Formats: sequence, structure tokens, C-alpha cells
Amino acid sequence: MTLPVLVAIPGPGEARLLAGWEALRRELVVVRRCADVADVLAAAAAGLARAVVIGADLPGCDTEVVAALRRHGVGVLVLLPAGAEGEQAERRWRGLGVGRFAVQDQEPAQVAREVALTVAGGGEPAVAPELPPEPATGASGRVVAVWGPHGSCGRTTVAVNLAAELAGTGQTVLLADADTRGASVAQALGLLDDAPSLLACVRAAADGRLDVAALRARAAAPATGLSVLSGAAEPSRWSELRPVALRRVLEVGALAHDWTVVDLAGGCDDLAEESGRDAVLATVLGSADVLVVVGAGDPIGLQRLSRAWLQLADLAPDAVLVPVVNRVRASALGSPAARRTTAVLRRSAGIEDVVTLPHDDAADGALLAGRTLAEHAGRSPLRRALQGLAVRVEALADAPDPVEVDDPTAGFDPLLARS
Repeated sequence: MTLPVLVAIPGPGEARLLAGWEALRRELVVVRRCADVADVLAAAAAGLARAVVIGADLPGCDTEVVAALRRHGVGVLVLLPAGAEGEQAERRWRGLGVGRFAVQDQEPAQVAREVALTVAGGGEPAVAPELPPEPATGASGRVVAVWGPHGSCGRTTVAVNLAAELAGTGQTVLLADADTRGASVAQALGLLDDAPSLLACVRAAADGRLDVAALRARAAAPATGLSVLSGAAEPSRWSELRPVALRRVLEVGALAHDWTVVDLAGGCDDLAEESGRDAVLATVLGSADVLVVVGAGDPIGLQRLSRAWLQLADLAPDAVLVPVVNRVRASALGSPAARRTTAVLRRSAGIEDVVTLPHDDAADGALLAGRTLAEHAGRSPLRRALQGLAVRVEALADAPDPVEVDDPTAGFDPLLARS
């Protein structure tokens, strides 16, 4: 069976390769000589080929391109120059997710065999992309996503202070602001935010040039053990958080830190989108070991939290779930407020083991000062509750058999759905 192949090699190397393949026309046929990346992607999407040979210096290649080719079932073989230049190019392409290579001075028949092996691998890299060395613990860190329904329920307050409490135990923590509707972690911590560092890391990852050293060089360090990647305060820049590259940032962050805490925008419109805002949400939730779901401590907030909870079987089927209600107060829920909160959520959505965070003016003071609660009001009730949340998150992440939500509607009261 003849193998259909695309070729996109800048310079004279392409002509030499094609001339050498003339004798192999029964085994391999070049269906298109592509001028650029757009041509490669169009041919792959049309199903014209099962493999592509790409020159290492083809402009425009990044993690998104490699991921798109893989989705189309097209194996990728990169043709490298010889010597040190080729070694450098190989490191970059491995960072993009490619694991099959040939060298320009190899015989065309040998290159053809590498193409066949690429296809036999189903388009997946032959070896895992080269990652930075793991930290001294010998294991990757854990990823915690902080999410919740639409509305101002205090997700950033929870994310910032959860990260600070984990760092306060002597662990290393990376706090990443992936809020696509208006990032605010930098402002909450009093950091300069002229150039969002998370976007810089995503760009480096997309180009295959992100490693632990590059990530650390871009992150701010507002406290011992805590590093911060700031996001873009302008909602219009959400498209710069490219999902495949963002996943790479989380992988590198997890290798360099004990914990990676990600602050996300609230709500979910269409998780099936591959390029919209919710693609960022899907990327983070797919990488998360623990999902902290935050709702507001008032009747509207509890209703929104109940509805959001019912989406979690689709949103994060593998993550350990931690329900949190913020700004719990008797004036909004009656007394005793915490008990009423847990009773309502148990009855309306089957939510158990809720962490309640009390309404506390210390949160406003900490925000005004650009500091964490541990720094600003270490003995405040809210700070103590957040310490308890950190303990809960760590215990659940370390549990050998984490609790999973098989049926998010367990305990759901059908009468409430009619109101």
C-alpha cells in the first residue's frame, strides 16, 4: 500500500529528498509540496496524507500546529540539519511535542523508513517531549484549579490565599492567573503588571522554548516559596492563552513546584469549543488534580453554585472536588449561616463536606494593602478558615483513593427544580 506524504522543507534539501524517493514510488508518494504551514494544515485537514516531513526551519511551526496535525491523524517527521545546529533544533521540536526526526544528510531511503515508523506510531511522538529535570522530590507537583459559577464570588481571593497558605507550610507554589475575563491576581498582591508573565510563558511554550529556568525568570516572587504568573487584565487578550501551550506551562510549572494553583474565570458556556474562552477552562481542568469550586454565600450565589455543581461530571470527571462557599453571613442566609449553607447545598445538589469561609472585613483590608491575609490579618477568622481549606486540599490530593463524584445529582431534590 502506497503511503501518501506531505513535504514542507525550505531550501534545496526538498529537491534532493524527492529525487531520492523516485525509486520508492510504490511505497511512498508525495501528494503535495507545501509552501508554508497554512498549506500543510489545509492538506492535513482535507485528509490528503498520513504523514508530513517538515524542515526544522519552516516558519510558523508551534505547539498548536503539531497538535492540529495530530488531531488530523498525520504523523510528523522533522528533517534536521547536521551538527550542533540540528541538536538545538531537535530540542526545540521536542518541546513542541515531536519525537521523530531524520537528518538532512541521511539517505532518502532511510528518511522514508522514518516516515513509515512515524505513521506506525499513529501520529504520536515516538518518545515523550523532552521536559526539564524534575525537582528534588522526584515527583511532579499537583495542580489545583479554582473555579466557580458566573458572578463575583471571590475566586481570586480564594486562589491567592490558598496559594499563600500552601507556601507557608514550606512548600513551593506557582500561582497562575488564567482568568480570561479580567485577571486580577497581580493587583491583589500589589505587583506591577505591565507585561503579563503568564502570556509570556505561553508564547515561549508555543515556540518550544519554555523550561524551568525560563518560567522562573518570568515569574514574580512576592513571598518565600510563592511564585506568580500574572494574567492579562484586558479581557480582549484572552485569545493569547493558547490551550496547547498553556498545558505545557502547567506541565513545566508542576515539575518546578510542589503546587500549581490556577485562578480561572467563572462560568462555562460551551466546553466543546476548541478555540473559545472555555477551551482555556477545559485545558486547566483536564490537568487539575483538585478542583476548588467557589460560590457566594447568599441565596443567588448558592443557586448558581448548585447549578454549576451539576456540570462537573462533564467539566472535571477526574479531579477531586472541594466545594467552597465564600462570604458566609447571617444577614444574607439567616442564623446559623454556615449550617444553613451546608443544608441548602446538600438538599439542592447533593453537595457534601462544604468549606464555608466567613464574611470578614479583613479581606478588604488585605486587598487595599496588596497583601495576603496571612501578611495583613494573620489572626482573622477568614485567614483561619483558609488555613483549614489548605489542609483539606492537601489531604485530598494526597489521599490514595480520592473521592469521585459518580452521580452529581445524588441527593438532588426534584421539587426544587420546579420552583
